[in-house]
Amino acid sequence: MWTFDDFPAGRVERSLGVRLGRDWLDRVRGASVRLTTGCSASLVSRDGLALTNHHCVMACEQSLSSPTAHYIDEGFLTDARPDERQCPGMQAEILTGITDVTGPIFAASSGKVGADYVNAREGAIFSAERAACGADPRLRCQVIAFFGGGLFKLYKYRTYPDVRLVFAPEFAAAFFGGDEDNFNFPRFDLDCAFLRLYEGGRPALTPGFLTWSAPPPKAGEAVFTSGSPGATERSFTVAQLETQRDIAIPIGEAQRSDLRGRLTLFADESPDHRRIATDSIFAQDNALQVLRGRARTLRDPAFMSARRAEEARLKARLAVDPALAAQIGDPWAEIAQAQKAYGEQYIVWRQLESGAGGGAQLFGYARALVRAALERPKPSARRLPEFADSRLALLRKTLFDDKPAPPELDTLFLVFWFSKTRESLGADSPATLAFLEGQSSEALARRLIQGSRLADPARRRALWDGGLAAIQASDDALIRYVLATDPYSRAARELWEDEVEGPVDRASERIARLRVAVLGRSLYPDATFSPRLSYGQVAGWEDGASHIAPFTTFSGLYARATGSAPFALPPRWLAAKSALAPDTVLNFVTTNDITGGNSGSPVVNAKAEIVGTAFDGNRPSIAGDYAYDGAVNRTVVVATGAIGEALDKVYGRAALVRELKGRKGPPPIQNPHDGDRR
Repeated sequence: MWTFDDFPAGRVERSLGVRLGRDWLDRVRGASVRLTTGCSASLVSRDGLALTNHHCVMACEQSLSSPTAHYIDEGFLTDARPDERQCPGMQAEILTGITDVTGPIFAASSGKVGADYVNAREGAIFSAERAACGADPRLRCQVIAFFGGGLFKLYKYRTYPDVRLVFAPEFAAAFFGGDEDNFNFPRFDLDCAFLRLYEGGRPALTPGFLTWSAPPPKAGEAVFTSGSPGATERSFTVAQLETQRDIAIPIGEAQRSDLRGRLTLFADESPDHRRIATDSIFAQDNALQVLRGRARTLRDPAFMSARRAEEARLKARLAVDPALAAQIGDPWAEIAQAQKAYGEQYIVWRQLESGAGGGAQLFGYARALVRAALERPKPSARRLPEFADSRLALLRKTLFDDKPAPPELDTLFLVFWFSKTRESLGADSPATLAFLEGQSSEALARRLIQGSRLADPARRRALWDGGLAAIQASDDALIRYVLATDPYSRAARELWEDEVEGPVDRASERIARLRVAVLGRSLYPDATFSPRLSYGQVAGWEDGASHIAPFTTFSGLYARATGSAPFALPPRWLAAKSALAPDTVLNFVTTNDITGGNSGSPVVNAKAEIVGTAFDGNRPSIAGDYAYDGAVNRTVVVATGAIGEALDKVYGRAALVRELKGRKGPPPIQNPHDGDRR
């Protein structure tokens, strides 16, 4: 997961025999897209066409659906540009520049502790973002911490707030095999979708796109993934890993299991309930797989022993340098001490602050509007980070876009949150009494949702424009509720920042500085949902006594189909069987290092041609949140050849096929050593 400004081209040439120059890196970076909904994508035409995963557009499909059109089940097909429909809440971003701003940020926070440290650092970050982007609405600037706070860089993005859905297959084709096959291989999924970036109401002009390559890569061929991996925790100390294992993961798994059960019962009540809950159930299933995989890793004695040994080696390196030791101190002890506060405060912070609302969309609107009204009058550097001037444009888009908020689903989320708050904090705690107002979870949730008009984007805009006066005068039930309870949430947040986040960040920063001093830049930083480039090869792996081959084909898909979910193919696929070339590669696996957020990342060859889009990892890759093992960690990819075949012969999307294949991009980049597997 290398940053584009620190990519080890020499190492790649030595290991894979592929020479990548600055022109190659710039081309791939300029065609790589970050979606603010938590996924990646790639430009594949000069008219703003972008390839991503089906599961990255499910929320969009659900927003566009109706009782008579369930696009997740049926697929979303367009015949012409006017049929393309905007995805509410989605913004596309393309990285244009990177600047190191470590010095000013270190200077601003030097000597400060706790919440003062956090506030000083955030103030310096806001200043850097404002200076770089100003008020240009086409740009977004973001300062990102790397190596646990040992390095800060400002990333400048070109933004496209108008993103429209072009094509998505049926859920049964995109997620063939369902949760049973998730994080496994062989896979037989067409987990792809197409979006289009618009500007000024017209398709955006995007000359920097990736050329479509239908032939699949060969076993052993060098391939590269360019995307925005979400978060990894490979730099965590042993104390932090133990806290994850013993506190955060068990709570998360228990709550998600409960919520998943409630959503399933809700979906079984009617076809319309199933339509509006499909995306949420998918998200819970995926998250539970991840949490269980993480738990297995952290319960593995061999893994934890290796991490303790690694930590001991780093401490030993520090001990032989008295001058450096005087600067660094004992940050491991400080982090371990903060874990005690983590254990005491985590559930309070989770219930009242980070997980408040339980996922209810209308509650999220209410909290954002109330906090924005309170924060916007302050100087930008003194606000809560999410309300800094540099971040308001995206927040306004999220608030003002017309995204359906089904009241029955929001009611379910609120009931779940209220019940878990009472269960976790105790029925008689001051916070529980304030948040539940002496009512049952069900009665309170119904009252708040029925008494709110925030589903209307015009109403949300009016409250935003009216500022604090409009908020305080509002009779909206959710606005009144957030005004009454937000002081408790803010108090939980302040305590968390003062006793957990601030001390951990200060100590982690010093460990990161030590790593850089001892190891240099031989390692890439943890994932931060910022653009990264990973190199690898097409390769299977050994699973015990079995060898897992790296490719699957259409013939394997049809052989695996049983006619019963989750192994049932849509009617279009059954009708098209004889037209499809059976040996077409459908999915393949590579050794590239990815994680959540990389979904939709382009997989490109040494000529900077796109050969697939990453959509999953195998089961060992779940441990990649904490460590990468190239022997078994695999990225699962949908091949471009299969996408093109399906568009043509299953879905009849002739115009889309012409756009992908009929307009050539920049000439392929020739690599003199391509094919030399040294």
